[in-house]
Amino acid sequence: MALLPILHYPDPRLHKIASPVKQVDDKIRKIIKDMAETMYAAPGIGLAATQVDMHLRIIVIDISETHDRLQVFINPEITSTEGEAECEEGCLSVPGIFEKVTRAATVTARFVDERGQQSTVEADGLLAVCIQHEMDHLVGRVFVEKLSRLKQQRIVAKLSKQQRQAM
Repeated sequence: MALLPILHYPDPRLHKIASPVKQVDDKIRKIIKDMAETMYAAPGIGLAATQVDMHLRIIVIDISETHDRLQVFINPEITSTEGEAECEEGCLSVPGIFEKVTRAATVTARFVDERGQQSTVEADGLLAVCIQHEMDHLVGRVFVEKLSRLKQQRIVAKLSKQQRQAM
């Protein structure tokens, strides 16, 4: 397993649309393991393949306190949504930034798991937020782009300052 470099906003590669996974094989399972290791090391609770410059429709999520309940979603699709909820979100691609975002309160998602089996999950709360957040990455969207232009500009300025200070 290997830690993968995480792309940081506003890197244009974060706007690439991910391609469907055609077959779940050992190569895909290795990507999943590397993504999970990267997510846990960051530390984070979700990671999309787009964030590590692999433009495949794969996301990994683990919202457990003990970091031992990895969920893998390959070629995920949201089949239904219900309600509305506002939640503070952060992102490994936008380090140190947390903002309130409105999303569906409940989602039903269809996906393929790491064994290649078709599955469905109905999620609410943090899991629903994570699924929607990570699926946005697969279509080239970053959560800060749901905010006002002014907030986006402030975030870019703050991230640029962080990068300059890190050098």
